Formats: sequence, C-alpha cells, structure tokens
Amino acid sequence: MNTDATLAVGPLGLDDRRDADQAWTTIEPTRGWAPLQLAKLWQYRELVYFLAWRDVKVRYKQTALGAAWAIIQPLLTMAVFSIIFGRVAHLPSDGVPYPLFTFTALLPWTYFAYVLQESGNSVLNNARMMSKVYFPRLALPLSTALAGLVDFAIAFAVLVGMLLLFGVHPGPRILALPLFLLLAVAVSMAVGIWLSGLSAQYRDIKYVIPFLTQIWLLVSPVAYGTGLVKGKLALIYAFNPMSGVIEGFRWAILGVGVGPGLALLPSLSATLVLLVGGLYYFRRMEQTFADLV
Repeated sequence: MNTDATLAVGPLGLDDRRDADQAWTTIEPTRGWAPLQLAKLWQYRELVYFLAWRDVKVRYKQTALGAAWAIIQPLLTMAVFSIIFGRVAHLPSDGVPYPLFTFTALLPWTYFAYVLQESGNSVLNNARMMSKVYFPRLALPLSTALAGLVDFAIAFAVLVGMLLLFGVHPGPRILALPLFLLLAVAVSMAVGIWLSGLSAQYRDIKYVIPFLTQIWLLVSPVAYGTGLVKGKLALIYAFNPMSGVIEGFRWAILGVGVGPGLALLPSLSATLVLLVGGLYYFRRMEQTFADLV
C-alpha cells in the first residue's frame, strides 16, 4: 500500500471540486511519533459501541450455554482454588470465607484475562475492515474492553448472591468500587493495546497471550493475599498493576486487603506507564497496520 499519497476528500466524493466553497479534508500519513488524537474516539463513539455489541453477540452465538459461560468460568476456578489452596494448602483468607475471598479476586481477573485475549487479536481479526475504511484503530481494543464489562456485570450479580449466602455485608467502602473498576479497565486497556500492536507485527504473539495470562495469574493475589509476600519482594510485587486492582476489590467489597493510599502508588504508576507507552506505541504502529495484516 502506498502511504505517501495525499488524498483529498470532499462532501461529494473524491476529486469533486464542482463547488469551490465546500470544505475539503486532506488525509496524509503521519511522520514520526503520531499524536494520540483521543478526541477522535469520541467522534466515532457509535462505531465503538457497535463493535463492542458485535463482540458480545459473536462470543455467545451458537453456544449451548450462552452467557452462562461468564458465570461458569469464575465459579469453576473458585471451586478448584478453594479445594487446592483453601482446604489442602490452608492459605489464609483474612478472616472471610475462602470461596468468597477468591471469587472477589476472580471478578476483575476474569475481565482482565478476557480483554488480553480479545484485544490482543483485535487488529488481526479486523484486517479486512482496516484495509477498506478509515476509523481510529484504537476503537478496536477499546471495544473489547467495553464488551468484557457485560461478562463482568453478570459475574458481579453472582458475587452479590454469594455475599448474601455467606452473610457478608459490604460497608461504605463499596462506594469506592467504581474507582477500582475504572483502574481494572485502565490496566486491561494498557496491556491490551501493547498486545494488539505487537500482534500486527509479530504473529506469534497470539501464542504468547495464553502463556502470559497463566503466569500473570500466579503472580497476582487471586488465590492468596498480598500479606504473604514479605521483604524486598513485596515492593517488586506492588508494581504488578493487577495487584492493586484485586486488593482494591477485596477492600471495597469484603473490607480486607489494601485500600486507597500510598500502597497503591506502585500499581498506579505501573498502570500509567503501560497505558501512555502503549498508546504511543499503538499510534506509531497504526501507520503500518494495513500493510502488515
């Protein structure tokens, strides 16, 4: 594809200059580090919505259980963790029932894992659309992050039922939960943007994503609390952005774990670096997407 061409686009079509007073828009390839142009995402907000809705419908199309998969996956993982880590290894759960302790962590983790998988393949899965029409390419990983919120809402309803079953009543801390959900979306987007840009350049990234997700699960406080990590390792561990998200969910819902404060600064810093760096890298690679995919 020739990226050096200059295209003049007018309201009546290409090279139609019958009305000299009409406004024309010139589309040219960017040079060097491209500006983020995040405002364009708002202009294309309807496209982002329809892409997200398409992802939701395609995911459950011709499936036997449909949206029930959003419940089955975290429930089965919770059951396995409760048996292995709760009953066999006797890991502490900060005074709350271990199934509830684990499921509260699996709520943001399952969302994070979904966004990594889907956004990592979003550029390759939409190759034909990108080669035919212009739109902000950031709409692709953003739409997957929005689509994952549907599964999150379904799983959250299960968590509410578990809270009632175990007789646990969240206090005023629950009001901070939207902030931690926003942090979960930011972390998922940050990593997902990196993976989507890398997958366009390196095809084997799609094989790395499942392995990366498994490793990240083990180094995140899903089956255990951060209190088990001691010494210098605790500071390194704090820079895991999902550590702050999971502990924040437990603090807001169960009243245990680390709440807002200085302890969250490493996680917030890592998220900010990943997000800003990922945005600039994605915009840099966006110039070559149509040729690479």
